[in-house]
Amino acid sequence: MPSRAPVVLGTPQSAAAVRVMLLGSGELGKEVLIALQRLGVETIAVDRYAHAPGQQVAHHARTIAMDDPRQLRALIEAERPHIVVPEIEAIATPVLEELEAAGVVRVIPTARAARLTMDREGIRRLAAETLGLPTSPYEFCDSLEELQKAIDGGIGYPCIVKPVVSSSGKGQSKLDGPGDVKKAWNYAMAGGRVNRGRVIVEGFVDFDYEITLLTVRARNARGEIETRFCAPIGHLQVAGDYVESWQPHPMSSRALARAQEVASRVTDDLGGQGVFGVELFVKGDEVWFSEVSPRPHDTGMVTMISQWQSEFELHARAILDLPVNTALKSPGASAVIYGGVEGKALVFESVADALAVADTDLRLFGKPESFVRRRMGVALAFADDVDSARRNAKLAAGKVKPRLA
Repeated sequence: MPSRAPVVLGTPQSAAAVRVMLLGSGELGKEVLIALQRLGVETIAVDRYAHAPGQQVAHHARTIAMDDPRQLRALIEAERPHIVVPEIEAIATPVLEELEAAGVVRVIPTARAARLTMDREGIRRLAAETLGLPTSPYEFCDSLEELQKAIDGGIGYPCIVKPVVSSSGKGQSKLDGPGDVKKAWNYAMAGGRVNRGRVIVEGFVDFDYEITLLTVRARNARGEIETRFCAPIGHLQVAGDYVESWQPHPMSSRALARAQEVASRVTDDLGGQGVFGVELFVKGDEVWFSEVSPRPHDTGMVTMISQWQSEFELHARAILDLPVNTALKSPGASAVIYGGVEGKALVFESVADALAVADTDLRLFGKPESFVRRRMGVALAFADDVDSARRNAKLAAGKVKPRLA
């Protein structure tokens, strides 16, 4: 049985510092950075644009094209972090695999997991073809003609079209008939981050609801990697982008057990440590695998108010070999605050009115540029039951009024 080496944490900006580099420093990365800093970690926030939310709180901020192998390798070799934590999909993952294999850096959860999950093709083929997990029927297509052929050849309508690499639902469409195909293809091409020109088309699963099952791989007191689960998170999506989430989502005991089994199988195969956001479709007691992110999930922002340790604290602790606690503190909910306008120097009015709603909190992300449908903040609420928490979170989010300065 493995023995657990004592965890030693240093002092930031000293020779004894534990240095962690985040590749991607949006609102999720920002919360991970804060959680790491509370434990005395020296942090390096990397993003493709300057003044990203995480860069505003990290010890060091770096701006590069993370999908450029030369830039990424040069930065890691110059900074020499102990741990690299990918927080987005658009990363030159072969570089991470090479540096991990050479012992230069430890990648969370592993470089292989980062590569497999950076695009929908890698993780879908792993889940369906290697692990044999139940998924929706699917095809990968390299042209509009191939997309139409796949739909006509068996996928059928309704169906879902997504870029192989995107984030927060960008480029995702539901197709109800032939008239939607060209529009969906063009939208996927505009929404994909890399590998443009390739999409996945999925047959529609007639599910009752969709959940995110936050799955945590962390060391236990015996030094062994152990899998733990947070309470299931329900969420509402519009055009593939989450607008609300709540925890816990009610499930039958059989469905929950099956969901945990599916999540365990895919995360055990990916390996490593940290939080995985496993997305699942559920109908009755049946469960289908949808996607997995090897990092905190946007729908999991609700855990900042519903759990004793948020998904960000869990990720930080798991990375550092520290004990984790996935217990629920209270039913809770989150509701997105969109920018609503295009431009820079956004200001938020009526924040006091929002926080006057009972048992609520806000996170304003600090993104330097607003778009109409860009997520600029989130309202959080806790209550004795999920319905009340959802009502208050939406009420608080609706009171915040973004405008250009």
